[in-house]
Amino acid sequence: MIFFPAIDLKDGQCVRLLRGEMESATVFNEDPAGQARSFEAAGCRWLHVVDLNGAFAGRPINGVAVDMILDAVHIPVQLGGGIRDMKTIAGWLELGVTRVILGTAAVQDPALVQEACSTFPGRVAVGIDHRDGRVAVEGWSEVSETTALELAKRLEGAGASSIIYTDISRDGAMEGPNVEATVALAKAVSTPVIASGGVSSMDDLAALKRAGEGIIEGVICGRAIYDRQVDPAAAIALLDGKGR
Repeated sequence: MIFFPAIDLKDGQCVRLLRGEMESATVFNEDPAGQARSFEAAGCRWLHVVDLNGAFAGRPINGVAVDMILDAVHIPVQLGGGIRDMKTIAGWLELGVTRVILGTAAVQDPALVQEACSTFPGRVAVGIDHRDGRVAVEGWSEVSETTALELAKRLEGAGASSIIYTDISRDGAMEGPNVEATVALAKAVSTPVIASGGVSSMDDLAALKRAGEGIIEGVICGRAIYDRQVDPAAAIALLDGKGR
């Protein structure tokens, strides 16, 4: 199971939100590139980066910070936020992003997901972010009528490399991940699923490891790292089966 440390970008800074509310942003590091280097030094094999401003604006906003992160590390980076067309997808991939994440576009423009996955096989993931089972879009500011499971099954044949499944009600809240719902989704589709939202401790990671071994591809962790409740090196060892 892969450990994905999260870097959420707002106004060029590394922040964390509470349940997706931009007004609740807490700045943890004013140097996202330095934060990225520290994750790589700890042994992380991937980075999960989100352009929060871009998610609301519908276009990339924190490009300078993303460029600095890409220049700072050698490990692969997956990026989401404000990616809504083929030009933006191609641009990020050409700049060195390993995998782009389509969220709002997955609901509003499924044809784009199909085209992107076909054009860039293995380099496009789908972000399914939900509140109470309903998919949220536009930087989590709007909730659609589509359920997470409906969207996951609808996109089953698109060829996405993975589904990043986020329970918004738990994101940044340090209340534990929605293990049951994540495992259920992973069992219902063939696309690999990455768990996101709510990880607050090493015990939470251990619970995901037990329930999702061989089912869940990885887990994204943000605030718990910055609050020093999860040590990246220890988390990697645990998810690799070498820790407690």
